[in-house]
Amino acid sequence: MATIVRPEVVTYHQYIDGQWTDSDAGGTFDVINPSTEEVVATAPAGGRADAQRAIAAARRSFDDGEWRNQTQLQRSQTMFAIARHLQDRGDDWAMLEARTAGATIRKASVVDVPLAVETFRSMAEQALQIPWYEPLPWIDIPHVSWNFVQREAIGVCTGIVPFNFPLMIAMWKLAPALAMGNSIVLKPSPFTPLTLLEVARAIDETGLLPRGVLNVVTGPGDDLGEELVVNDDVDKVAFTGSTAVGRRILALAAPTIKRVTVELGGKSANIVCADADLDVAVDGTLFGTFFHQGQACESGHRVYVHDDIYDAFMERLVATAAALRVGDATDYDTQVGPVISRRQYDSILAAIDRAQAEGATLLCGGGRAGGAGDKGFFVQPTVLADVRPESHIATDEVFGPVLAVQRWSDPGDVVRRANRSIYGLAGGIWSRDTRGAIEMAKRLRTGTVWINDWHLLNALAPFGGYKQSGSGRELGAYGLREYTEVKHIHVDQNVPREDRHFYDVLLG
Repeated sequence: MATIVRPEVVTYHQYIDGQWTDSDAGGTFDVINPSTEEVVATAPAGGRADAQRAIAAARRSFDDGEWRNQTQLQRSQTMFAIARHLQDRGDDWAMLEARTAGATIRKASVVDVPLAVETFRSMAEQALQIPWYEPLPWIDIPHVSWNFVQREAIGVCTGIVPFNFPLMIAMWKLAPALAMGNSIVLKPSPFTPLTLLEVARAIDETGLLPRGVLNVVTGPGDDLGEELVVNDDVDKVAFTGSTAVGRRILALAAPTIKRVTVELGGKSANIVCADADLDVAVDGTLFGTFFHQGQACESGHRVYVHDDIYDAFMERLVATAAALRVGDATDYDTQVGPVISRRQYDSILAAIDRAQAEGATLLCGGGRAGGAGDKGFFVQPTVLADVRPESHIATDEVFGPVLAVQRWSDPGDVVRRANRSIYGLAGGIWSRDTRGAIEMAKRLRTGTVWINDWHLLNALAPFGGYKQSGSGRELGAYGLREYTEVKHIHVDQNVPREDRHFYDVLLG
C-alpha cells in the first residue's frame, strides 16, 4: 500500500470582489475527509449577507463593463492565458479532490484535474465561433427595413456546484459564463469547497480578470444558496444537484423570472444486447456504475441484460465487481473510494436492504467494505438481480455503488422499461449492431446516449436531461448560448411618412 500523508488542517477564506474574506457572521465549518473522517480544513460559513456582497461585486463589475465590453477574441485570449496558469498550478488539486470528495487519486489525476482545465480552455476556444451578430433576411413588407439579432452577455450569473465533481462541474459553469462576458458568483458544496477556492486563488494570481468578475462564497445551502437564486440582481442561475433541490430552486427563481438551467438526478438505463462484446460490455457496465462510487448523476445503475447472454454476462460481472479494491481515496491502489458522508452511507445501505425486502437477490456486496476499518464511508460494490421494474431500487436514485439488474428479451419492451422513469439524463446500449443501436438510442428519452461506452462527456457536446433530470444544457455551443441574451434590432431604411401605411391604422 502507498504511504498516505495527512497534512495539517488548513484555514480557507471566501473570494469576494478580489479579496479573501471571512463570513460576515464570523462562523466556519469543517471540511471532512470521507476516507478517514478527519478534518481537512475549515472554511467560512457564509450566509445571506455574504451572498449579497458577492452579488453586488458581480453586478458592479458587469455594469462597469471592463470584461463585458472586451471583444470575444480578447476574452478568449485572456482565458487561454489563465488556462495555462491553471495547468501549472493544478498539480496538488488531485490530492485535494481525493481528500475531500473521496475521488480516487487515480481518477482525480487522470480525469478530474486535466479535463477540468481542458474544459476551461475549450469553452474559450468554442466561444470564438458563437456569432454575436446575426443578420436576418431582408424584408420589404410593410416597408423596407434592416433587421438583425444581437447577442449579449446575460449579466450576473450564479453557479451552485455539487460535491461529486467539485472541480469539473465548477468549470462547466465558470468557463462559459466568463467566455460570454458575464460576471459570476460560485458556491461549492460545503462537503467539497477547497478545489474551487484554489482555482479562484490561481486565477487571482494572474491578475487577468477585473475585480468582481469572479466570486466564490462558501457555506451551507440554506440562506446562502437561496440568496444566490432570489436576489434581484442575479440574471441567471446554474445548478447541478438533486431533483428535489432543483424543484426548490425553480420555485425560488419563479418570482423574478430569471434564466435557470438545472442538471438534476438520474437513474440511467444500461441495455446489454444479445450480440454485445462481453469483454467491453462487462467492464463498461462496471465502469458505468462504480466509477466514483456510483456518485455520478448519469451512472448506469439500471442494467437490462438480454436473456441469451444473461448467465455468462452476470458471472463475469459479479466476479469482477466483488474483486474491486475499496479503500482510502488517496491510495493509488484504490479502485473504489468512500461515499461522501455518513448520511449518504446510511442511505445507500438502507436502499440495499429495502431492495432485498422487495424481492431482489444480492449477488455481491451489500454492506460495509471489509478491511476498511472503523473510519470512513466505504460501501461494497453491490450487484442486485431479480429486480422488479416497480421496486424502489429500480426507480429511485441511490447515488452509490449499487447495480440493479433486470432481464429482457423484447426490444420494444426494454425501451419502454428504460423510459418508464421520472428521469432522463443518460442511457447506454452495448451491441455490435451499430445501426440497430442507433435506432434504439433514438427511442430513449434521455439527453445523452452512449453506444458501447459510458461516462465519456466532452466539452464540445451538450449535456443535460429530459423530464425531471433537468432543463437547459451545459458544455458545447449549446451551453455557451445559455449565458447570453438575444436582441432583435429593427432599423428603418428612411421610408417617407406617406409610405408608412401601418401608422394610418391609428392616425389615418
